[in-house]
Amino acid sequence: MQKNSQIGIVGYGATQYEKKTNRTLFSFLSEAARHALDNAGLKFSDVDGLAISSFELPPDNTVTAAEQMGLSISWAYLGTAGSAGPVASIINAVHAIESGQATTVLCIAGDNYDVGGHFKLMDNFSRGLKNYGTPLGFGGANGLFGIIQRKHMETYGTRVEDLGRISVGQRQSAQKNDRALLRGDMTIEDYINSRMIADPIRLYDCVLPCAGAEAVIVSSLDRSKPGKGVKIVTGYEQHNYPPMEIAPLEGGWSRFAKRLYDDAGYGPEDMDFVQLYDDYPIMVAIQLEDLGFCKKGEVSQYLAENSFNWEGSVPLNTGGGQLSCGQAGIAGGLLSVTEAVRQLRGEGEGRQVKNASRGLVAGYGMVGYGHGLSASTIVLESVQ
Repeated sequence: MQKNSQIGIVGYGATQYEKKTNRTLFSFLSEAARHALDNAGLKFSDVDGLAISSFELPPDNTVTAAEQMGLSISWAYLGTAGSAGPVASIINAVHAIESGQATTVLCIAGDNYDVGGHFKLMDNFSRGLKNYGTPLGFGGANGLFGIIQRKHMETYGTRVEDLGRISVGQRQSAQKNDRALLRGDMTIEDYINSRMIADPIRLYDCVLPCAGAEAVIVSSLDRSKPGKGVKIVTGYEQHNYPPMEIAPLEGGWSRFAKRLYDDAGYGPEDMDFVQLYDDYPIMVAIQLEDLGFCKKGEVSQYLAENSFNWEGSVPLNTGGGQLSCGQAGIAGGLLSVTEAVRQLRGEGEGRQVKNASRGLVAGYGMVGYGHGLSASTIVLESVQ
């Protein structure tokens, strides 16, 4: 996506996350949408494009959701890339506005399940897992990412205590976020000594499945409130990279990182914060490598030399990320976007990054038979 200074995010919203709920999925999606529209000073009738990402939405889809919201839309997008989908929906919303298919796009992501619902989802996630993983007791996502982390540790010497700095730093930020479900104290010792789940994956490597939704409004920046617009500088998505490789130690981010920074006109060292997809710390580490914050295989040293809470040397997932906020299904792919917008608008409250004017957001999803299939990234800037 080429740099376009006229289109951006003009509003954002979210629901509270709930560990267990009796609410319907649509109630979460519509509430997040309403908050985002209120935040932008717009109405449902202003929306002519709708993008939805949700594991639990089928057999409904974007068009049937538009019907329930009372929307008449000229552009519809249904996320198919797991938790890379919400970031990809923003990229595609920009394309839709540029081509005249829509003027104001509501991008929503959400799910309403708990721990048991998450296990059920993984057992039936794709034909590959349903036919070959589930019958063999593959251990769900924990088992798959345990293989990736073990391979990374044995290939590059990556240390558990360094990966733990991600979880600990994010928990420190979460303590400033009353929306986070997990806000208790955590030290490196707590992380290392936590219960083993799928060796070498430990308890504090894992997210807490929950229910909730996030939403943003993509439109022309001249519709934003003064000083509240957030520019979508550039963005890319990549799927099934590298192809035909089991438990790869890189993802699609490495495929488009150079183009991303060439478009933006600056590099990773110029980001005031990063919001990376944190289903597990090892995937945050791989994103840091693939997106050029350190060289491949050198992430353990990079983690050891930096701090990652909101006031650290590398502010990372400044609301606590999914590791502390919880993972509301695909909403986790938009949680990082709404937190980035919050930071760029100076609304981070007790966790505000000082002088934040630009940041990077990455998504990841569709953990298939042996590897995640989808990667996406956008660069955002505050409007001066």
